[in-house]
Amino acid sequence: MNELAKAFWDHALKALRTAQRDFSLDTDASASRSYYAGFYAVSAWFALQNKRFSKHSAIEVAVHRDLVKTGLWPEQGGADFSFLRRTRVRSDYEAIEDTSEDDAREALAAAQRILELIHSARPDLFPLPQEKP
Repeated sequence: MNELAKAFWDHALKALRTAQRDFSLDTDASASRSYYAGFYAVSAWFALQNKRFSKHSAIEVAVHRDLVKTGLWPEQGGADFSFLRRTRVRSDYEAIEDTSEDDAREALAAAQRILELIHSARPDLFPLPQEKP
């Protein structure tokens, strides 16, 4: 695995752990970290193909174009990534209303599903937390 893909995967696992830890303390922080878990996991996948994105919107487009439309991911994977992105924007920039517990819980589940999709495609390169040495 290339060094960048490994670094992104490590960031994804760390962000997921942080999202889980922060859930009961701060739903906004948890939702934001859930997005970054998915973002870093997808970035790890694309790094294997020497693809990098400078905008969050560009990586969302790539998820739908390169993963969902090609059949590598089910439609739910694209929906999960889009949900995470919308929830992260709301949790990071909406000052009026906190992220609901239901949305933060769904963000955690969506992030976990994305990591599992990446893991299932290349379990040799992308171990899940319980499999990490």
